[in-house]
Parts: sequence; C-alpha cells; structure tokens
Amino acid sequence: MKTVYKLLLMSLLVAVGCESDLDQVPPNIASADSLEDFQGVLNAAYFYQHGSVTPLAVMGDFRADNALMDEEPYPAFDRFNGELTVMEDQFFGPFYTALYKSILSANNVIENSSDATHIGEAKFLRALSYFKLVKVFGDVPVNLSASPSTTDKSILARQPVSDVYNNVIIPDFQDAITSLDNSGLSNGRATQIAAQGMLAKAYIQRGDFSNAQPLLAEVINGAAGAGISLQANYGDIFGFENDLNSEIIFATQISSSVVDEYGDSEFWSWYGGLDTKALMPLDPDLIAAFDENGEVSGTLRRGVVIDEGLMASPKYPQTGGPDHDWIELRLADVILLYAETLNENGTSSEEVLDLLDPIRTRAGLDPLDHTVLNTQALVREAIYDERRLELAFEGQRWFDLVRTGTVNEEIGESVDPNYYLFPIPISEILASDGVITQNPGYQGS
Repeated sequence: MKTVYKLLLMSLLVAVGCESDLDQVPPNIASADSLEDFQGVLNAAYFYQHGSVTPLAVMGDFRADNALMDEEPYPAFDRFNGELTVMEDQFFGPFYTALYKSILSANNVIENSSDATHIGEAKFLRALSYFKLVKVFGDVPVNLSASPSTTDKSILARQPVSDVYNNVIIPDFQDAITSLDNSGLSNGRATQIAAQGMLAKAYIQRGDFSNAQPLLAEVINGAAGAGISLQANYGDIFGFENDLNSEIIFATQISSSVVDEYGDSEFWSWYGGLDTKALMPLDPDLIAAFDENGEVSGTLRRGVVIDEGLMASPKYPQTGGPDHDWIELRLADVILLYAETLNENGTSSEEVLDLLDPIRTRAGLDPLDHTVLNTQALVREAIYDERRLELAFEGQRWFDLVRTGTVNEEIGESVDPNYYLFPIPISEILASDGVITQNPGYQGS
C-alpha cells in the first residue's frame, strides 16, 4: 500500500518561508527550467493534500450535527458567530496553506511538463484543491502560474466563487477526464472516473443537476469495467488494511512513514474521542438519526459508525490510525448523488428509490417503501437522510447542509448565512497587506 509517492516524498524537506501561501514552491525541487521529469513535483501536489484532510473533517462533521467539541474554545464550532478565528492555527491556516502548496506544485507540472498523463493528474489535483477552498471560504485568490509575482499583491485579490468554478474547477476536471484513463486506480492516482465523479460533485454543489446527471451515469455504468464496486461489508470500506478497496474512487493516501505537515490530532483521533478537546465527540442527534432510520443496536452500519458507550465513532480503527487514507470519493457517495440528481430532474420516485436498495441492504435495512415515499419532496428527504448516515464522519455533512439549504432545519436554529463559510486565516490577510479580505461576520471583515 501507499505506492503513489512514499519513497519520493520521504526525501522532501517540508519547510518553507515566504510572504504568502500563493508564493510557496515545493521544497527541495529543482527549478522548472532545469527539470525534465516532473514526477517529484506532481508527487508533492498529491502530498500537500494531506494538510487539508483533518481540517476538512472537523469542519464537515463538527460544524454540523454529527459531532461535538468539549473543551473551550472548540465548542465554537456549534456557535454560529465570529469566534472561529481563534482556531485558525489549528484548522483554517493549515488547510489554506496545504491547498495552495498543492496548487502551486500542480501549476509547475501543468506549465512545464510534457507528459500528458502527469498534466491530467495535476489538473485534477488543482481542481480538487480549488473545489475544497471555495466550499470552505467562498471567494478565494486564484493562481494559475508556476511562478507568480512576489511583488504584485493584486494577484491575491479574492475571485468570485462562480469564476473559480467556471475558469478553474470545471475546465480542469474536464481536461483531466480527457487526459486520463483508469489505470491509476490500483495505486491511488487520479483517474478519468475520479475526475468524472468529482466534476459531477462540483456541479451538484452549485445546484446544477442537469450537467451532473450524465457524468454520474458514466461513473456508475463504467464502475464495473474499472474494477469499482460496493463492498459487501460496510466495515470493510474503512481502516488502513482496507485502503484502496474496490469502493474507493479516489482517496488522499496517508502513510505513517511520510511525515505529515499537519502537526495536530488527525481526523481519526477527533472522531474516535482521542483528543481531550473532544473526548465524547458523538452528537446525540446522530444517534437519534440512526434510531429514526430503524438502525437499532447491532445493525450492520450503525455499529461501524457509532459507539454509544464511548460516545465516539469507531469508523476508523485506532490500530494503524496514522495509515488511514482519507476517502475523497467512493461509489456509495456517487450512487446517492445520482439518486438525488435523478429526483431533482423529475425521474419517478420508484426508479430513484431502487438505487438506494444495495446501500440499505448492506446496512442491514429493508428497501424503502415506494408507496409511502411517492413524491419528489419525500424522496429528497429520504436521500438526505441516507447520505447523512452512510457518509457520517467523512467530512461531508456540513457541506451537504449548506448546498441543500437545510442548515436551519437540521441544526435547529436560525443561522446567519455568513457563517455557512469559515474565516479566512488572518495571517493571510496581514501578509497580503489587506488585499485578501475577511468573510463577513468574522474579525477583520
């Protein structure tokens, strides 16, 4: 396992000093004009995704109704005000820095490499990075150069979310689809089918179900040919021994033998209650959701996701924790998105609900009753409920609530939409001399 880039990355010195994260370059990498093989730079683009994993996990589940913090100031994740800025060093800063490092490494490959496959992988990683950034921060600076100016700070101005999608995320994923095949699935590299799935996910995040539908259909129809299938046992999706299993379409590979720039507790520790700031992270609301779905104690999926005794999640076994890959996209996620897309596009409720049967059967549940769930609204709610339970503790819940417009309903209070986004790191605002601005509602806005 961990065959993508371990040996190359072990030689990287992960230390940089610069004025802004847009200016950072992959350390210990020769200048572009002296390189002929950009494999090492591409591997750096993969590696830097590590730093986005735990912050995204915390934002996705602890901001939502799946998980709770115990120790101040961390419960601010459940208080919708401007307090989150005090935690930028642990979450928002590392997330921001890691993704712009990945972007700059990808830019270097795109601009200088002559290998079409490497360029396709780099475009996938650049699109993935910007997709994560806009979900978390909204408008963000855009850099598509391998050597951005270190003096012209106007390039740091935040660009509208719509422009980031239209000018970077969508075309980069499209180019990756064209450039890549699926041979990289076996060793965890970006592939055509992963680009199709992530582009569809980006469209759905924007509410564009028309463009998402054919892409999701291609992923589902092409899954078997690519060796992708649902795991028969839900628990076999997770844990380091199951990395790159048949259900995984793309994951950020993590290895304890490669030093991670992220220096705080990792996602598996947060979810498992191993950090003193969240010793009992399981939100009782998630337990109630399993109860309401008929998943009683001992049901196949419930036992993997939650442990009411510990009030934590055993989804990522603590043995081998530092080697757990972070799943960016898996087949069950795609199936649920396809069901949602078909429902939004007017497909009959019976046809849509049939798609959920394999996921529910694996969870130890009966198929949903077509005669009861016979309207678009009822089917929509059933899909949302299924996504919550199937993907709990995979960093998706908060972003699903925001995109579906269900934050207030599910959180149980009226949340100011300013707090749908997270704070831009103040360090970046200061380094840019104020060219980078803060999100409304947070200190420095």
